[in-house]
Amino acid sequence: MKLTLGVVGRLRAGPEKDLADDYIARAAMLGQGLGVSPVELLEFHPKGKTDKAAITQQVLSALPTGSARIVLDERGKDMGSSDFAHLLARWRDEGNAHAALLIGGADGWSHDMRDGAAAVLRFGSWTWPHRLVRVMAAEQIYRALSILAQSPYHREG
Repeated sequence: MKLTLGVVGRLRAGPEKDLADDYIARAAMLGQGLGVSPVELLEFHPKGKTDKAAITQQVLSALPTGSARIVLDERGKDMGSSDFAHLLARWRDEGNAHAALLIGGADGWSHDMRDGAAAVLRFGSWTWPHRLVRVMAAEQIYRALSILAQSPYHREG
């Protein structure tokens, strides 16, 4: 299965970018033995006015048809790391070729993006800076793969 981390906006060079890139590289290493291709990072740079509908169309047109979309949105539900790992594993085992974890812009996503998503999730009820959300999403992908690989990285209890 191919995984994409799709992000509206650009992350400039700095510690957050370095950390997100590190988690994506770690995920690539773990994914090899799990039937998961290296994570593809897609950045979307809306020009001019940030119309949510236009951004949604730009993102959707960049994803392969039939992609399982996981949309990060403040109206989403909370999901634990193990449940996220098992969701990805189920999709992989069911033969889904592609899943995308999508981070919206400052104004969030349009209704169309949320309504057509396979899952709408959030990182709790707090408001997080965009650059940290990218790091957290990359880390959760790595964590999910480490759970599936039964690596000691993830601990519960």
